[in-house]
Amino acid sequence: MWKQIAAVTAMNLRSLPQRLAPSLVVVIGVAGVVGVLVAVLGMATGLSRTFADTGNPSRAIVLHKASNSEGLSNIDFGWLGPIEDAPGVLRGPHGELAASPEYIVGLNLPKRSGDGEASVTVRGTSAAGFLVHPEWRIVAGRMFRPGLREVVVGSEAAGEFSGLDIGSHVNLGGNDWTVVGRFTSGGDSHDSEILADVHTLLSAFNWGAYSSVTVRLDSPASFEQFRRALNANSSLEINVEREQDYYQDEAKQISSLLYVVSTLVGAIMAIGAVFTALNTLYSAVAARTGEIATLRAIGFGPAGVVVSVLAESLLLSVLGALLGAAVAWLLFNGNALSTGGGEFDSQVMFKLLVGPSLVAAGIAWACAIGLLGGLLPAIRAARLPIAVALRPT
Repeated sequence: MWKQIAAVTAMNLRSLPQRLAPSLVVVIGVAGVVGVLVAVLGMATGLSRTFADTGNPSRAIVLHKASNSEGLSNIDFGWLGPIEDAPGVLRGPHGELAASPEYIVGLNLPKRSGDGEASVTVRGTSAAGFLVHPEWRIVAGRMFRPGLREVVVGSEAAGEFSGLDIGSHVNLGGNDWTVVGRFTSGGDSHDSEILADVHTLLSAFNWGAYSSVTVRLDSPASFEQFRRALNANSSLEINVEREQDYYQDEAKQISSLLYVVSTLVGAIMAIGAVFTALNTLYSAVAARTGEIATLRAIGFGPAGVVVSVLAESLLLSVLGALLGAAVAWLLFNGNALSTGGGEFDSQVMFKLLVGPSLVAAGIAWACAIGLLGGLLPAIRAARLPIAVALRPT
């Protein structure tokens, strides 16, 4: 039986060049499905990676207990002392505490592409912020000075928005602020932000509370001790999270939406690809009716016929998957994208990522398309009455 299957399958595949045009239709159809699927999933992967890189297991973020977002949180000025004094907070080389009270506001700026305006996060911080985030580095210009209306701009934000060159001015709270430097945070979401002195920013907006406090711990293992100590303080209405968990939750909603969209769009396109494969393979079976009947007449079983048709369908589908994944990788991998606001407080820049796991997912989808598209033609070929097929027309 296995020899018959191998012989019939090999004979069928050798005849593919004679059916090149309809075979290419199947390949291109599957390539379109996989290309779109991989590209959209690459968006979700890139966004999740950006926010995952933002979180650090040695950092914790403190928000008001009634909020799960910095943009909606208010931390009373009087709560900062107990947070800084909690066990596990790292101390710098000169005894300074690695606890950064922060305040965020949104700022609408024109995009360099000319596609209107978008919101960018302005984060009020201090020198402690650079102790908490050692990945923050000034790469051009200088650091803002406390008490002055000065800002430093993330490298991704500087590339996305107009008017953020060093020496330029931006309007915050009805006042001009000078761009004095540019920083990088290693490609995480903070690269899409603008940093300013927290107390100057609070004064400009006449606001009386921090948005959050980010703390760097002396080790990841200190998180539970830090959290328990703060939760035991009944005067604090706060919630303590690992920074990693916070940013993963931030990305979850839009990533989930992208996964749903990719599945729906991929399913719709896959249905079309299945019907294309059905039509092509039905035509191939019809063209080979006499050949199939002859094989059956000389003793070849139906299993060989079924497998040969399915093998052709799977081969064309896998070739389409590889083509679609290659096109998605060449055209989109590493492309800079942005959330455009939406579920987030402000726009976040990230890069589309096409990796081996997404290619594998595309091939799995292609195999499903190949099996569905080849199953009915294969069954029809196996059930073809020998006498009817050999009857002269």
